Amino acid sequence: MDRTYAGWGSGLLGVVIFSGSLPATRVAIGGFSPLFLTSIRAVIAALLGAGLLLLLRQRRPAAGDLAPLAIVAAGVVIGFPLLTALALQHVTAAHSIVFVGLLPLATAGFAVLRGGERPRPAFWLFSVAGGLSVAGFALAQGGPASLAGDLMMVGAILLCGLGYAEGASLSRRLGGWQVISWALIVALPAMAAVALATLPATFDGVGAPAWWGLAYVSVFSMLVGFVFWYRGLALGGIAGVGQLQLLQPFFGLALAGLLLGEPVAPTMIAVTGLVIACVVGAKRFA
Repeated sequence: MDRTYAGWGSGLLGVVIFSGSLPATRVAIGGFSPLFLTSIRAVIAALLGAGLLLLLRQRRPAAGDLAPLAIVAAGVVIGFPLLTALALQHVTAAHSIVFVGLLPLATAGFAVLRGGERPRPAFWLFSVAGGLSVAGFALAQGGPASLAGDLMMVGAILLCGLGYAEGASLSRRLGGWQVISWALIVALPAMAAVALATLPATFDGVGAPAWWGLAYVSVFSMLVGFVFWYRGLALGGIAGVGQLQLLQPFFGLALAGLLLGEPVAPTMIAVTGLVIACVVGAKRFA
């Protein structure tokens, strides 16, 4: 019982940390380009992860784990951070957080494709309902820029779901936080090269909020959040603790409104609630 409570507490803390990722990214792109932000946050987190692996003397992954680690890196180290940074040039953080409500469903979908799971038919009814809700909300906003941002957010969620599903499988062999640390190291050479290629000529015009945003997404979003999140999954159970992701849009909307002063329209809250209801139903019949 104590392990279960510890798992739920750790998982909840991980979700709260992840909820700050989009608002922090929104702030950071005010001073850095999306490519530089994506690459430098990965480089910083990879160096921290490598230090943890060395300090705690973790064993190296087997050769057969390298391809899955590359998929995790492509999803949660490169794809999700880059696409969300690009999307946030077109949409607000509050708007983008609505899409995060689909992340548990995307993870479940890739578990079906890669894990051979066979959900009941009702699962797909809730899945379609959730997808239509998000699509309807995105179309209702109108404008080419909003459409571009919405499409990038959809791509980001799909890649993140793939990375989560692949990482969940790997964590059974390597451990949870070890997976993200090794995935960061796998991506390090490419990310370091991109960071050098996109390095700004000067940082004189970068304000303190952008630096704080960079620090948050590098340390907390890319590493610390995964430490608590995977610990929660290990102690409390993946199926149970995984439901805590459904709270992330609510936390994120609140942070966007409180920290960034972005308007949170009633329609955003309504759609987020509808999406979460669809995801809950889908997970029940998965």
